[in-house]
Amino acid sequence: MTNIRVTDDGPVLVEGPVEVTGADGTTVRSERFVTAICACRRSKIYPLCDGGHRQRKREA
Repeated sequence: MTNIRVTDDGPVLVEGPVEVTGADGTTVRSERFVTAICACRRSKIYPLCDGGHRQRKREA
């Protein structure tokens, strides 16, 4: 079973290797034990999280 954890004002955490397909059809694969998926769109490596929700303010 895949475990997905939603965090407050942060990323969605997915356990195990994962493929993420964006709205434009591009696919990103992560082999990490836990992958952080950006939920705020402030990441410079979107759709993966880079911690940008901590440093940058949301654009209007």
